Amino acid sequence: MRILVIIPTYNERENVAAITSAVLAAAPSVHVLVVDDNSPDGTGQIVRELAAGEPRLKLLSRAGKEGLGRAYLAAFEWGLGNGYDAMVEMDADFSHRPEDLVEILGTLPSADFVVGSRYVKGGATRNWGLARKLISRGGSLYSRLILGYPLRDWTGGFNAWKKDVLLGIDYKTVRSNGYSFQIELKYRSLAKGYRGKEVPILFEDRRVGNSKMSLRIVIEAFYRVWVMRFA
Repeated sequence: MRILVIIPTYNERENVAAITSAVLAAAPSVHVLVVDDNSPDGTGQIVRELAAGEPRLKLLSRAGKEGLGRAYLAAFEWGLGNGYDAMVEMDADFSHRPEDLVEILGTLPSADFVVGSRYVKGGATRNWGLARKLISRGGSLYSRLILGYPLRDWTGGFNAWKKDVLLGIDYKTVRSNGYSFQIELKYRSLAKGYRGKEVPILFEDRRVGNSKMSLRIVIEAFYRVWVMRFA
């Protein structure tokens, strides 16, 4: 399979060179697409310069910041249009470890989609405060109870999708944007009968830079779950 690892960025100049290099070292056969939302700190220019000497690295520049969900939808369209068979969602800040990508990719041939899970046996989080743990675990439990599928990690964003799944769920019509974007992708896939597998990952708090988490993102996830369930 031709695999595209998608890394959305906004003001990630401190991380982007290191994360793209680490991903390509861990999985030499993949290509990496950085989706940059016109970062004022020059993230996109750094990637452009790196890509000039690395054919496996690509840059998709967008006009402005529209949120994580919109960035991924643009990247899915780019990936499908360029002939990739599967796409992986991954954060730029090393909270998703490149070494965990290996197991995700190794599991993908036997599944329709793969979830890098913090909440199955062997999965864990590191350097999280109590409030963040409660929000994350509570969000996954809340989603599992309302949506009715036994997935353990609904809100996590380290996931791999085969192209047939993205096309089958009509990805262009996904309306969620923050945490709920990940929930909606998983729910649509399960509701269509696609088979997902969870593999354990260690999720570490970001090394440098500022978290993109906000109260608005949490509230959106809370009500979007009900919209999905009764749509």
